[in-house]
Amino acid sequence: MAAEEHVAEHAPTAGEYISHHLTHLTSRAQTGIADFSLSDPVLKLDSLFWSILLGVLGSFFLWRVARSVTSGVPGRVQAAVEFLVEMVDTQAKGIIHNEQSRKVVAPLALTSFVWIFLMNAMDLLPLDLVPRIWEMIYGAAGHDPHHAYMRVVPTADLSVTLGMSVTVLLACLYYSIKIKGLTGWVGELFSAPFHAHGPMALVLAPINFTLQIIEFLAKTISHGMRLFGNMFAGELVFMLIALMGAVGFGSFGGIALWVGQIIAGTAWAIFHILIITLQAFIFMMLTLVYVGQAHDKH
Repeated sequence: MAAEEHVAEHAPTAGEYISHHLTHLTSRAQTGIADFSLSDPVLKLDSLFWSILLGVLGSFFLWRVARSVTSGVPGRVQAAVEFLVEMVDTQAKGIIHNEQSRKVVAPLALTSFVWIFLMNAMDLLPLDLVPRIWEMIYGAAGHDPHHAYMRVVPTADLSVTLGMSVTVLLACLYYSIKIKGLTGWVGELFSAPFHAHGPMALVLAPINFTLQIIEFLAKTISHGMRLFGNMFAGELVFMLIALMGAVGFGSFGGIALWVGQIIAGTAWAIFHILIITLQAFIFMMLTLVYVGQAHDKH
């Protein structure tokens, strides 16, 4: 009885369970909601590890498929990759009309799709599988296993998705300057969207510049926030479903909730396959659209 009371006393509540799963493994404790210290930055080690690992695996997979390409009847893997490449190339041709730019932007879009899809797909792993394994490793190393934090979905981390959207912004700025020239791009910052001539152009220049900066910020933030919001919400739903089974078998209601957890978890996982694919596709398409807009003269 004493042992049972001891276990019950230390069993995490629903709030503690969710809070634990939403806590990152970091290089140091974060001092606030946003910690921008440059001398000692907060590194989210789990997000870095899984995003780099999945990026390497995705690149290796595409490289292996490219090396084994045959001109005969393709296998299933080659056919799937060829379909994906053709899809991206078709979308790129319809949005970016500069052939030289497409040689770089199309592979960038393909890479972003594969990378984001793999990072999103980590959400389909059993919720406690990797954290439990990490907890055992962390405890075996002499640390407190209760503080063994591990999040395995990099795209549910805002710093990762915003980092990717900032990369797209830099690509847009690069192509804007490359296509229009530095003076042409700077002139566009002050002349669009309200075009004017003579003295009125000077009056509207600060307004145009402000709107251009707002547009850059809005595109970048919404690009990253859209992916983050959908994946964070999906991860949270999996946690809530997992809590349904934690009620136990002490009553008929507990058994019903456990059965409900199996049904709801299966249904949500199947639906989530669409979500993770759709979010990767949306990010890829917006990358093409934004870079394509950088080629247009306003």
